[in-house]
Amino acid sequence: MPLYKTITVDESTNLLIWKIEESYEQLSKGIELTDHCQDRVDGMKSDMHRRAFMSVRHLLAVFGYIDHDLYYDEFGKPHLKDGKHISISHSFNYAGIIVSDKLVGIDIEKQREKIHIIAHKFVNEFENGYIEEDIDKTRSLTIIWGAKESLYKLYGTAGLSFKQHVYISPFTIDHPFIYGAINYNDSISHYDMSFIEFDGFTCVYAQPATDI
Repeated sequence: MPLYKTITVDESTNLLIWKIEESYEQLSKGIELTDHCQDRVDGMKSDMHRRAFMSVRHLLAVFGYIDHDLYYDEFGKPHLKDGKHISISHSFNYAGIIVSDKLVGIDIEKQREKIHIIAHKFVNEFENGYIEEDIDKTRSLTIIWGAKESLYKLYGTAGLSFKQHVYISPFTIDHPFIYGAINYNDSISHYDMSFIEFDGFTCVYAQPATDI
């Protein structure tokens, strides 16, 4: 099976990435979906989305879970019935999940030049201050977007703005550890994040900071 990467973040946090190479029919073998999830996948028009959906179920199986162990809240955030925290992401032919005793978030993004067009929607003045001199803005912008997306998934609260409420500290491409903060509803929380790059993709994962 194309389990692409396995990362042990800490003693209670593990991340898996799947490279989607199989057909939907191949990925469906041995997987039993809940009625709700079967309806979801049946309603997907994109074959790639259907394959990504099923590959996530194979990643769950690596952790010993089945589809029935997963449920979603009113904000669309996934949860595990045993109380562990989970976050899910997929982009093109890669899918990933992270499971932990702590709150976690993950995002996988393809590095594309079009991110420059939408940068003004998620990069705030603070981040613009250090990214303007970056020699590889596409990669840096993808990291910032992935970091904010992973924090959004971790936070799981409606109304959070990438540009107004989420802040990413200065970082360098050759140092895969970054820090972020969310300032929302008169409350500030801090987060540790890491990123990896592979095959033109960026994966960022986040958890609450341990040294704040």
